Amino acid sequence: MTRTAHNSILHRLAILPLMALALLMTAPQTLAQGMFGPVIKVNDSVITGYELDQRIRFLTLLRAPGNIPDLAREQLISDRIQIAAAARADVEPSEEDIQGGIREFAGRADMEPDQFIAALAQGGVEEQTLRDFIRSGVAWRAFVRARFGNSYTPSPADVDRARAGLTGDGNVRVLISEIFVPLSMGADRAQALAAEISGASSIEAFASYARRYSAAPTGQRGGKVNWIPLAQLPPQLRPVILGLGVGEVSQPIPVEGALALFQLRAIQEAASQQRAYDEIDYAMYYIAGGRSAPALSAAARLDAQIDTCDDLYGVAKGQPETVLERVSAKPAEIPADIGLELAKLDAGEVSTALTRNGGETLVFLMLCNRLPQGAGDIPADEIALQLKNGYLSSYADTYLAQLRAEARIIEVGG
Repeated sequence: MTRTAHNSILHRLAILPLMALALLMTAPQTLAQGMFGPVIKVNDSVITGYELDQRIRFLTLLRAPGNIPDLAREQLISDRIQIAAAARADVEPSEEDIQGGIREFAGRADMEPDQFIAALAQGGVEEQTLRDFIRSGVAWRAFVRARFGNSYTPSPADVDRARAGLTGDGNVRVLISEIFVPLSMGADRAQALAAEISGASSIEAFASYARRYSAAPTGQRGGKVNWIPLAQLPPQLRPVILGLGVGEVSQPIPVEGALALFQLRAIQEAASQQRAYDEIDYAMYYIAGGRSAPALSAAARLDAQIDTCDDLYGVAKGQPETVLERVSAKPAEIPADIGLELAKLDAGEVSTALTRNGGETLVFLMLCNRLPQGAGDIPADEIALQLKNGYLSSYADTYLAQLRAEARIIEVGG
């Protein structure tokens, strides 16, 4: 299964005519008695069965990866929390803001808003569902800018170092350690532990925490990661790392099933030039069993059998197509935890550090190729904006995780 960042939405919407009939045939069940009753309570707000059904349809049409009903629930819960936080700060998107968001979203599929809305309607998705989806995202971004916008201003030195990493004109590399605090221990406990780790006063203290608590395989060696060129780190992680002094620890960053923390152990100019990349091609083959011994053994056997990402198509033949994902995307569009693992790999190499579905599925992650970035000057103000946006994204993710941990979330129906 191939999915590119540039045409993914257009490709997905191409299946609307085929999918619409199947979806519409279920409409009578969707509108059955009680469909408009609450199924989830989030603090003082409710999510109805109809809203959940609509979000499931919406994500299905977009071919969102993973368990779509679970993803729909998680998104709607986050939406409610984000809208409430924005409202408390007197942040309310205007109609112009919402229409602009719809234009931007539709534009990713090379469609005009009316065309996009009509395409969704063929699959049984109401325009209001799209508006609600856009509204929460616009409100949250405005709230984050208002709350955290003045928290960080990149210095000229930050910009110079970032340019080196972004353009490949320099040769900066970093030595970091990592800890992934699993949310399976409970959100409150994970938050408290992550806050404690972020105050680690030395490299030795961080390593001790890693050995005791990290869910990543690197925990066994104190969380230590080998030298990584700055240009290969996920763009959203670069400003976080560049903002650290040697020995300092980042604030917790929410990733799939964990809170990630990073410590900078060293930064230096490498002996050779480093290159930045326009696009990363990678594959994910999903193995049931999480990090259990049978699953890891199956991954090791698979690693010994294949040499390239193309070999995985033969392995996945005859299985559900969801068992294999082949992705080609810009570095900024790749999830941070996946991007970090890819940064450690050369083409054809594999990582089994990640899981999905609450730890029940092992991710066999393989780097297929990196497509180099063309040369060119990037304006300093553009780099500064990228750095600031990276910091804002980190602050926003951490704050949302905190709000979710504090929220009263009750499932009242299915």
